[in-house]
Amino acid sequence: MPNLLIVANCPSPNTRALWQAVDAGARHPDLGGVETRPREPLDAGPDDVLWADGIVLGSTENFGAMSGLVKDFLERIYYPCLEKTEGLPAALYIKGGLDGQGAKTGIERIFTGLKWKLVRPTLVFKGDYRDQFRAECEELGQLMAAGLDAQIF
Repeated sequence: MPNLLIVANCPSPNTRALWQAVDAGARHPDLGGVETRPREPLDAGPDDVLWADGIVLGSTENFGAMSGLVKDFLERIYYPCLEKTEGLPAALYIKGGLDGQGAKTGIERIFTGLKWKLVRPTLVFKGDYRDQFRAECEELGQLMAAGLDAQIF
């Protein structure tokens, strides 16, 4: 059974709902089965990344950049995972108050440095929370689980 790590900054009920939607999508009963490990950034480390066959990372946009907790997570796992996780299938979603582009650019650069493979374009949710964001996160979880299960990533 493939392993999916889901790391997300969840400072509000809405961002927690997005994180939970990714996890729920990955556990959809119509899929073959993926073991998920949902973690907040401070609770995740290199061992979690090395365990994973794929990763979904969620961040808020804070002051035009990724959240500090996501940055901390990426700094802690970068060198321990650098040469051991090349090609790791990855997906990213951003909950932006403005346009989310600063957070998106920063995280995607780190993914490039780690040589992780984005399996789809980054989801950027702009402005006030909408139920559509949750549905898109659930689809993202389903996509990751299906791709890992079918070994296409």
